[in-house]
Amino acid sequence: MGSSTITTKDGAQIFFKDWGSGQPIVFHHGWPLSSDDWDAQMLYFLEQGFRVIAHDRRGHGRSTQTATGNEMDTYAADVAALAAHLNLKNAIHVGHSTGGGEVARYVAKHGGDGRVAKAVLIGAVPPIMLKTAANPGGLPIEVFDGFRAALVANRAQFFHDVPAGPFYGFNRDGAKVSQGVIENWWRQGMMGGAKAHYDCIKAFSETDFTEDLKAINVPVLVMHGDDDQIVPIADSALLAVKLLKKGTLKVYKGLPHGMCTTHADVINPDLLAFFKS
Repeated sequence: MGSSTITTKDGAQIFFKDWGSGQPIVFHHGWPLSSDDWDAQMLYFLEQGFRVIAHDRRGHGRSTQTATGNEMDTYAADVAALAAHLNLKNAIHVGHSTGGGEVARYVAKHGGDGRVAKAVLIGAVPPIMLKTAANPGGLPIEVFDGFRAALVANRAQFFHDVPAGPFYGFNRDGAKVSQGVIENWWRQGMMGGAKAHYDCIKAFSETDFTEDLKAINVPVLVMHGDDDQIVPIADSALLAVKLLKKGTLKVYKGLPHGMCTTHADVINPDLLAFFKS
C-alpha cells in the first residue's frame, strides 16, 4: 500500500494514494488542487484505523493533464474505475467543493452493490452554483467568466490570490494567515494542467446535481462554513440537504471554504463521529 496510478478507458493515468487497512475512506479534492489537500485528514484517519484513499482528479496534480473528459460524468467514471481496481466495499466518500459534486455524481451513478456506506459533502457545490431561472439564488455566469479570464491571463497570480484571500478567509479582519498554506495551495494548483483547470470551472459551476442528490440512498453529512466566500451556503448546503433522503446538515459559524485545513481540529472529530454513527 502506498501510491500508484490506474489507466482509464481513454488512456488517462489517475494518481492515487492508498494507506492502511480497515473500512475505506475515499477523499475527493476541490479545484484546482490534488489529493495532497487532504493531508490533515489522511493522517488523522489512518491513525484511527481506517484505510485512507485519495486521488488526483484527471488534469490535476500528478494525473494526466487531459485535454478532454474534464467534466463530471468522466470524473465519476474515473472514481468508479479506481474503486473497482481497489475492490472497495462499504466505503465512505468525502468530497470538498468540486469534489463534493464528484461524490454526488459517483454515489448516484456508481455507488450501488454495497460499494458505498456513507458520504460527506464539505463546502460542496451541489445542487448547482450557477444562477438560472430554476436557481435564482446562484452566482451569475460573469463570476465564472471572471475565473476563466483570470486563469488565462495569469494562472500563477490567480492561484496565489485565491488562497491568500477568500478560500481560507485570510481576507477577513483578524484572520490568522498561514503563508505555508497559501504556498501549498499554489503548489498543488500549478501541478495541474491549465486546460483541465479551465474546463473544470464549467464542470463545477454549471453541473446540476439535483437528481443525483435525490437518488442517493445512503446517509450523507453536509458540512459547510457560514462564512464560505467560494461556495455560498445559502445556495448550496441549505438546498442540498433538502434533496437528500438521509441528509444531515452541520453548519460552522464563521468558518471559511477551506476549513478542512484551517480548522482540521474541529472538522476531523466531527467526521469521525459521523463515520462511527
